[in-house]
Amino acid sequence: MKKFKFIIRGNEYNVEIQSIEDEIAEIEVNGTTYQVEVVKAIKEIKTPKLVRSQVVPAGGADSAKTSKPSEKKGVGFVKAPLPGTIIEVKVKVGDEVKIGDNLLIMEAMKMENEIRSDKSGKVSTIKVSNGDSVLEGDVLVEIGE
Repeated sequence: MKKFKFIIRGNEYNVEIQSIEDEIAEIEVNGTTYQVEVVKAIKEIKTPKLVRSQVVPAGGADSAKTSKPSEKKGVGFVKAPLPGTIIEVKVKVGDEVKIGDNLLIMEAMKMENEIRSDKSGKVSTIKVSNGDSVLEGDVLVEIGE
């Protein structure tokens, strides 16, 4: 199969790998045949692992709790789903929005993404403007009662 030449402490060894089955290799060293066990090295994975932060519901950590229908819900935050650039803001402060209304358009990964409201209410603050770069999880719009 393959031939190698090794020099170990000044001694020359001609090694030929004759066959490999499972973890046993038959090799010939300077004319003498040996059966040796091959230990497979574990290769380190060079692909980086993607670690995402924990997603918090739009109303913050407390929004997952059940509340009475008559209670005020407070402020909802619309956050960037991924890093990108704001192309167009479609609402202004004071606008009434419903769940599913288009708030802004963001370019991410060479695609235009519509960022929609996940809460009904009045737009209380717009944290971004056209051309702004945002990171994943950045607050884009605050929607209040």
